Amino acid sequence: MNIYRNLPVTVMGLGRFGGGLAAVKFLAAQGALVTITDEKSEHELADTLAQLEGIPVHRMALGGHPEDVFTSCRLLVVNPAVRPGHAGVERARAAGIDVTTEIDIFLRHQRGYVIAVTGSNGKSTTSALIQHLLSRSFSLGKVWLGGNIGVSLLDQLDEIGPSDRVILELSSFQLELLRARRFRPQIGVLTNFSANHLDWHGTLEAYRTAKQGIFAAQTSQDISIVPEDLESADECSTPLWRIRGKRHQFALEDMGQDGAFFEKGSLILRTDRGLREDSVRLTIPPQLPGDHNRQNLAAACCAASLAGGNPQEFSGALRTFRPLPHRLQCVTDRGGRQFWNDSIATTPESAIVALRHFAGRVVLLAGGYDKGQDLSAFAREIRRCARGVVLMGQTAIPLEHMLKESERGGGFPVEKAQDFQDAFSRAVAMSRPGDIVLLSPGCASYGWFRDYRQRGEQFEFLAGEWRPST
Repeated sequence: MNIYRNLPVTVMGLGRFGGGLAAVKFLAAQGALVTITDEKSEHELADTLAQLEGIPVHRMALGGHPEDVFTSCRLLVVNPAVRPGHAGVERARAAGIDVTTEIDIFLRHQRGYVIAVTGSNGKSTTSALIQHLLSRSFSLGKVWLGGNIGVSLLDQLDEIGPSDRVILELSSFQLELLRARRFRPQIGVLTNFSANHLDWHGTLEAYRTAKQGIFAAQTSQDISIVPEDLESADECSTPLWRIRGKRHQFALEDMGQDGAFFEKGSLILRTDRGLREDSVRLTIPPQLPGDHNRQNLAAACCAASLAGGNPQEFSGALRTFRPLPHRLQCVTDRGGRQFWNDSIATTPESAIVALRHFAGRVVLLAGGYDKGQDLSAFAREIRRCARGVVLMGQTAIPLEHMLKESERGGGFPVEKAQDFQDAFSRAVAMSRPGDIVLLSPGCASYGWFRDYRQRGEQFEFLAGEWRPST
């Protein structure tokens, strides 16, 4: 691609999910003059920088962002985690520099049929399900999975053809930066919507606007897949979800609309304003427990069928589906206790789903980084569904206050932990045979951990090491 040859490019933030690293490799391979800038030091980025060995990088500016890196380039590739209004990014925009992201570079050049998935919860599982169903039921091209799920497809650009299906999991951060590009997926999927990342977006309305970007540029020729209760779950009195594509819904019961619905062991798939309808026998595998996973599956089946998959092959495909790690998984069973890892539950809503699945049998590890979310409903559900709770991180104190203010009588065990090993030890000591020790924090992991993956891995390690006293 000659457009990048000798082009001065700054990549801001190598990131934790591979996007920045992939952008550097791709642009350097195209002959761009790449500058890398990151707030982290060379020592902190040692593992990532080792993956750039042999890659021609024009300049490294680490341990901070020198002013000139934003104005000496012609293309600025920004990590999605950089908050809106960053002074350096705004200087670049004011200077007329093209500000973009790794996912936008991919979308500029890829040729496939795009299925984009976002939501406050469940977007990774739904994306993985779509990919799995299509890879076993679509015969007209290849199936690709990338985006916020932790996979960059930039190095696969030359292999992606017009008949291929490209599933992209997109975060609100990514969508915020794609809105100005009028991003238009052929199929857009919203798994659900609830308050999240308000520390980054500032307001619920700003967060909603970012998510709305998945539908904003669609036309009547495109497809929009949304939860049946989207408007009723909304927190604004005036509906702000503008759906221009062909609207399809998904739900646990048949609402009579176009979309995907469960009914007596079957999946109903309906489209063309009810003119076309399939009923498919579908056995939900045990590796997808809970109503939230049934919702994810309905959304995935809807998208996969509309993207050209054969619904008659979905049930067989599901038998070989392996859930992504850290999503409501039983990691060990010993001493009469089950240990379940749901570290991905970084919102109160997702943790509440897990609590309801195990109501009355749970000793919960909850809390973490404060993203500015309302935790009151989470606290009420902890008192209703758990036998006891060990609180962690920044939100431990506010959660403790909410739990103590609950109307339920005393005797409910609430403890605060100093670190994660302390939290695990306290939870196990609080449990008894027949209980479930559940990591479903309802909050982000930052502060104690790099990300939810590291938190879940630590939980699995401690659970694997634990032995009941004799």
